[in-house]
Amino acid sequence: MKVTLLSAIIVTSVFGASSHASAAKLDDVKKEGVIKCGVSTGLPGFSNPDEKGKWTGIDVDHCKAVAAAVLGDAEKVKYIPLNAKERFTALQSGEVDILSRNTTWTITRDGSLGLNFAGVNYYDGQGFMVNKGLGVSSAKELDGAAVCIQAGTTTELNLADYFRKEGGMKYQAIVFDTSDQTVKGFETGRCDVLTSDQSQLYSLRVKLKDPEQAIVLPEVISKEPLGPVVQQGDDQWFNIVKWVHFAQLNAEELGVTSKNVEEMKKSDNPDIQRLLGVKDQDMGQNIGLSADWAANAIKQVGNYGEMFERNVGKDSPLKIERGLNALWTEGGLQYAPPVR
Repeated sequence: MKVTLLSAIIVTSVFGASSHASAAKLDDVKKEGVIKCGVSTGLPGFSNPDEKGKWTGIDVDHCKAVAAAVLGDAEKVKYIPLNAKERFTALQSGEVDILSRNTTWTITRDGSLGLNFAGVNYYDGQGFMVNKGLGVSSAKELDGAAVCIQAGTTTELNLADYFRKEGGMKYQAIVFDTSDQTVKGFETGRCDVLTSDQSQLYSLRVKLKDPEQAIVLPEVISKEPLGPVVQQGDDQWFNIVKWVHFAQLNAEELGVTSKNVEEMKKSDNPDIQRLLGVKDQDMGQNIGLSADWAANAIKQVGNYGEMFERNVGKDSPLKIERGLNALWTEGGLQYAPPVR
């Protein structure tokens, strides 16, 4: 009897402490009335301030969707620009609640930095951008090139691995702290090549004085699954950030958009009813949110497809094809667990 009682006390203590810890971030966010979102220092299509200082981009939209789901208002976000070297420290220290900043999911970051990746909002791969005047059409012709790289990113190791695998080609690394500095280095001729994720190359290309003089080479030399990141140890917050992304993917698959949310609440499709909180309303409660959490995110920010096309796709200056980022039903990799 004593053993049983002691075991019960231990179990209760452990679960009680876990429950308290898991609710900490959500409570803090609600108390502050704002989500602190770590973004890039300026990358068009992903996180970038416009001419009026308003932040836009697919990474920005994720934070807005979380704010809509948690606080009921997509505008209740404080954006904190971070370069690649300082981004993880800012998340670890609690300076930001979410890091939504074109960040690659790797085992090192997942396993040793105390971080959790909450899904992939953009499947990418590292590539190369060169000036047309260089006269090359393939990365295999870059032996001896000077290459602009941003410090603190996965591109440095990927670059070394690629040149070594391609017969030990030589290169000179020109390292900068920010992506804007790499663009200036490329534009002023300090390097022959700029390497980064392909999506970032298209974003940086539009910053050039003459974008038509730069081309992105066809080779993709790595896997770069990009997505939002949170601290480990707060399962509830992790679930919220993760399921907001999943809700937007499910919305696109089900044909629910920012424009038809209210109409879709009348649908007799049980999957749509659960997504929008019309049926099985405890779905939101299970992660600490109201029944209309997903409906708020979709109505105020849009489904995944709307976010993609608006920021990096056909309706944006970047004109990037969906490719791997199409839904699984359209031959892509974007796939979400069901809301049920």
